[in-house]
Parts: sequence; C-alpha cells; structure tokens
Amino acid sequence: MQRRELFKLLGAGAILPVLGPELFGVLRAAQPQASYTLRTLNPHQNATVVQMTDLIIPATDTPGAKAAKVNEFIDVILTEWAEDEDKQHFLDGLAGVDKRSNELFGKDFVDAAPAQQVALLQSMEDVAASERGRREMHAGNTVPKHDQQLKGNFFNVFRGITLHGYYTSEIGFTQELKLEIIPGAQHGCQSMA
Repeated sequence: MQRRELFKLLGAGAILPVLGPELFGVLRAAQPQASYTLRTLNPHQNATVVQMTDLIIPATDTPGAKAAKVNEFIDVILTEWAEDEDKQHFLDGLAGVDKRSNELFGKDFVDAAPAQQVALLQSMEDVAASERGRREMHAGNTVPKHDQQLKGNFFNVFRGITLHGYYTSEIGFTQELKLEIIPGAQHGCQSMA
C-alpha cells in the first residue's frame, strides 16, 4: 500500500466503526507486528508518546492506548509513511511538549506529576480546538486531504494518529468498539428465473 492511500484511509477514520472488514484490514496492515522494534522514536521520545497516548486513551474497563501499543503504530507511520518534513514536524512537536513542560514545571513531560501532564495536554487541546474552529469557519467542515494528515497543529496531528492507532488495533476494534472482523457474505449461485 502506498503512503498516500494510507492517509486517504486515515481521513476516513472518523467513520471507522461502520467500515467493512476490507478497509479495516488495510488499516490493520499499518499496525506493527508483535516483535516490532522502534525505528524512528528514540527511548525518550517513545516514553513521551506512551505517556501522552495513555492520557488521551487511558485504560478503563477496556485496555487503553498503552496496551494497544499505539506508540509502535505511531513509529510505523513515522518510519514507513511520513515524508521527511512531516516526520520532523512531529518530532519537533514532541520536543515542544518537553520544552513547554520545562517552562511550566521545570522537568520533562514524562517526569512531571500526572496532574501537571493532564494540565499541559489540556492547554494543548484548548489551542488545537481553537485552531480547528477557525479553520472550519473559513473552509467549511471538511476532512483534511490525505496528504495533510500529519500537517498542522501538533496536538491535532498527535490526537488524530493516536485515535487511528487505537481504533485500528485489535484491542480498540474488538474490545472497545466490540466489533468483529468477519469476511463478507457469500451469496453463491442464484437462479435467474
């Protein structure tokens, strides 16, 4: 599958629960294998991603983003699908999270207290929501073009890729959405009489 095809499919992620098994299979193909080794994120970046995704989709009565290994999905997207400019934008955004955390709390995001982490993510969400609102006012409520999925406000990008990674994982699809991967119907031969 080509990178452009993946981002086109990711743009349809908001309607994931109603998608058929064929499209789900394509999105699942971007999920890493069990023995996946990180190739783009360094250990500190990975720890930041794990903590951020876990705060966005925490474990409740179903496993959260950490158990679904959304961090590995993000690494696959950055390694295999993102253009160099988009990858750098994402990594710069992660560095910005630590920079802001150090300005506010005197420590990197992963070392901040849970309440501080939540407050920082909430402030990022507030800014991102404001930008989304302005963009929708000017452009109408449109889905971003498939090549634009990793562009724009870092938190919008991060949240979007987190949701796609979670809901296309086996955990998100089967345990959270309670959907099953089943083949399409077989109708066999039918009489034309």
